[in-house]
Amino acid sequence: MTTPRKTRVAIVFGGRSTEHAISCVSAGAILGALDPDQYEAVPVGITREGRWVLAAGDPAQLAISGTRLPEITASSGNSVVLGAGELLVRDPAEGMSELAGVDVVFPVLHGAYGEDGTIQGMLEMAGIPYVGANVFASAAAMDKEFTKKLAAVEGIPVGPYVVLRAGVSLSEADKERLGLPVFVKPSRAGSSTGITKVTDWADLDAAIATARQIDPKVLVEAAIVGREIECGVLEGENGGAPSASLLAEIHVDDADWYDFETKYLVGSRYTIPAALSAEVTKRVQEYALRTFTALDCAGLARVDFFVTADGEIFLNEINTMPGMTPTSMFPQMWAATGLEYPKVVDRLIRTALHRGTGLH
Repeated sequence: MTTPRKTRVAIVFGGRSTEHAISCVSAGAILGALDPDQYEAVPVGITREGRWVLAAGDPAQLAISGTRLPEITASSGNSVVLGAGELLVRDPAEGMSELAGVDVVFPVLHGAYGEDGTIQGMLEMAGIPYVGANVFASAAAMDKEFTKKLAAVEGIPVGPYVVLRAGVSLSEADKERLGLPVFVKPSRAGSSTGITKVTDWADLDAAIATARQIDPKVLVEAAIVGREIECGVLEGENGGAPSASLLAEIHVDDADWYDFETKYLVGSRYTIPAALSAEVTKRVQEYALRTFTALDCAGLARVDFFVTADGEIFLNEINTMPGMTPTSMFPQMWAATGLEYPKVVDRLIRTALHRGTGLH
């Protein structure tokens, strides 16, 4: 009797964005969650320079150790090349060889050159199914300007903001409309990188310069005084309607806001389910599902909101490949909802295989 072949899953991680290290941590968690009886993992790391390598895939090496962040380098393994429906490995001694066929790619890439539609387009051209949103949804969700515009068209509330394209600064009229404080952030980045809270207009130019080190297009958003609430969304099995998780509330405690250090190094408290009324909870979940649909997302997303003291809800952002680290909110929310991390990973892979590539 022939033993059924395991599904081969290429976990692609690292990448050229500022979220390289967090991508590595997410990949380590996914590698540890894959059922070895069902799946064969093919760990493919991307260096900060964009080189693809066949990595060792040891979850321990991909974890944060103290303040040391994991990183993929050229020495992490042999080079990998993506061809039409296949991965090729370049061994310095033996030359080029085909890697055993990959059935699906799990692109655990956060930020630019991964979560923004670039790798999704490459995989579409190669005809390889992949986990998560398609090219358009990935690009639109990565760009906070277009997330807000698409959400507003669907009647999902967004706070006041101004988009500053390259070479443009904030006008006096904009300053009066937004008020202080404001948050200055790259339009196309995540993990709170490049964000500055500005409480004095004298500090605005420096904050814009910091954001433009990552992205020439910058958003200046009015600060919304409220609770930070997150909701996980999963596509239904076999392409069914998406569902929303229990909500999480982030407590930043002594931190001024939910910055990179608080998220990944110091740690923050959270409450699941968030202590909100049934009515507000339902509205947040509905807004999360509507945002997911408005951007034509697939697979998964984490949708973030602010909820004010009087129950107003404002969309903050949507992440089409949210953090999948052991402390990340997306897996935590679904675990509390009744779907443990390995089952989430399994569902995402099966959903991707069912969807395939091409237009849907």
